[in-house]
Amino acid sequence: MDTREQDVLRAASMYYLQDMKMETIAKQLGTSRSTVSRLVKEARETGLVEINLRPTHSRAPGLGQRIREIYGIEAYVVPVTDSASHDERLDQVALTTARLIGTWFESEMVLALAWGTTLGAITRHLPRKPTRGSAVVQLNGAANMRTSGVEYASDLIAGFGRAFDAHMHFFPVPAFFDYAETKDAMWRERSVQRVLEVQRRADIALFSVGALSGGLPSHVYSAGYLEPQDVATLDAEGVVGDVCTVFLRADGTYSDIALNARATGPSPAQLRAIPRRVCAVAGDNKVVPLRAALRAGAVTHLVVDEQTATRLLG
Repeated sequence: MDTREQDVLRAASMYYLQDMKMETIAKQLGTSRSTVSRLVKEARETGLVEINLRPTHSRAPGLGQRIREIYGIEAYVVPVTDSASHDERLDQVALTTARLIGTWFESEMVLALAWGTTLGAITRHLPRKPTRGSAVVQLNGAANMRTSGVEYASDLIAGFGRAFDAHMHFFPVPAFFDYAETKDAMWRERSVQRVLEVQRRADIALFSVGALSGGLPSHVYSAGYLEPQDVATLDAEGVVGDVCTVFLRADGTYSDIALNARATGPSPAQLRAIPRRVCAVAGDNKVVPLRAALRAGAVTHLVVDEQTATRLLG
């Protein structure tokens, strides 16, 4: 253990275990209060210190157990108050997901990411964890008719790459092709095949679910990725949302939905080749598409806020 690591450990031990004030710790270590604050923060961000809140009246543990029993997945239910706003619920789910990914992602691993509002929130909470020989790869294209969308997705991928010192693989294709034939032709291109191969080697996939209607609109439905007639067609076909821009009905079916032939994200069947498939969800309007994703077998690990979990089981 080098000197810096020793200082982090000593500062964290005095602050959390001995309940010493930062001014006192600074005197003990012969440094400034601001340095102690940075050491304590580093202890949290690197996972040396883990803070768990266990509200007395939280329903979270019981909800998590019920989700595991019904759907056969690992569930992490984040405690929130009944009065928590959507933004507060999303932030708590994002924070928990970021910490879990920081625990699971190691050197020589590949992390596959599907862009979206929830993933953007997770990026802001990622711990700094340098790895070696690792990679992050974009799961679905981002360009659309109104804006490129590429900068949005690239910033998200880059955030994960910086957090883990991982090599970054971007996916320079549209979110949806105009014609299925065009997608088929592009999928034969070597540059696209290279990214698809990295996706297939993924150890972890991280994504959320998109909701077709209700509450705050998901990014794919609000940022110009679909034409109005596309949304109307999806609604007529009974689509309730999407996973990685592949559309699902409430019962989890998707293979005969025409627009999916033009989508660039992996289908639930393709996702199932990835060992750990982490879905982060917050929001009442996400309950129905989340249930569809679970029925499609797309998820192995779910991070969800207490209110959404309650409605999922309702």
